[in-house]
Amino acid sequence: MVLVGATAGTLFWMSPVYFCLQVTLFIALALYEFLSLLKNADIPVYRVFGIAMGVMIPLVVTLEFGVTESGEVLFLVFGCLSLFVLQFFRKHNPQALVGISLTLFGILYVSWFLSFLIKIRFLPDGMIWAAYLLAVTKADDIGAYSIGSLFGRHSLVPHISPKKSVEGAAGGLLASVLVSVGLGPYLPIYFGPAHLASLGFILGLVGQIGDLSESLMKRFCNSKDSGELLPGMGGILDAVDSILFTAPIFYFHLKIYL
Repeated sequence: MVLVGATAGTLFWMSPVYFCLQVTLFIALALYEFLSLLKNADIPVYRVFGIAMGVMIPLVVTLEFGVTESGEVLFLVFGCLSLFVLQFFRKHNPQALVGISLTLFGILYVSWFLSFLIKIRFLPDGMIWAAYLLAVTKADDIGAYSIGSLFGRHSLVPHISPKKSVEGAAGGLLASVLVSVGLGPYLPIYFGPAHLASLGFILGLVGQIGDLSESLMKRFCNSKDSGELLPGMGGILDAVDSILFTAPIFYFHLKIYL
C-alpha cells in the first residue's frame, strides 16, 4: 500500500519530474537485483557499470521530456562500446561475451523498457494514461494471484513456475479486461468497449508473459525471489516484471491516437 500511495502521489499531485525520479529509483533497484541474481549464479556481469548506465537512460529520457529517442539510443551504443573496452583490461576472461551480453540485456530489459513509463507520463494527459496502464497491468497480477490461490488446479507452465495455474491466468486476464472497460469513461480519448476489452486482454496477456519471463530467469539463477526489499512480494524486479513489456507496447499504441 505504501508503494501504491507513493506512486499515486508522484503521479497526480507532483511535478512529472518526481514521478520520473521514482521510476529511475525503481530501475536502479530492479537492475541491481537482476545483475545480482546473475552474479550470485557465478555469471560474470558488470554490476556497477550496468547500474550506472541503466540509471542514465531514464534520466536522459526525462531531460528530453520523453519526446525523442536519440539520447537514450546514444547511451545504449556507448554502453555496448564501453563493455567491450572493459575487456581490454582483463587478461583472462573466457566468458567475456557472456558478461557483455547479459549486462547489456539487463540494461535493455530493465532500464530501457521501464523508461517507457516516463515517455507515457510526458504524453498529453500522461498521468491518466500511466495510471490506466498501471491499474490494468496490476489488476492482472492481483486477479491471477487471487483466483489461482482459491481455484487453481491445473499448472500453467510447471517447468518455469509451478505455482501459476491456468485458472489464475484466466482470472488475471478477466480482471485486466474488467478494469480496462471500467476505466474507459475516465480516459481522455474515447475507446469503445470492444477496444478497451481487447486492450485489457492484450496488456494482461503481455503482463503475464513478463511475469513468466522473470520466473524463467530466477529459475535459471536458482533463486525464488529477485530480492527482499518488499515483504511478501520479493524484490522490486518482482513488482515491476509485468510492466516491463506492457509499458513499451502501450506507449506505441497511444502514439497511434495522440
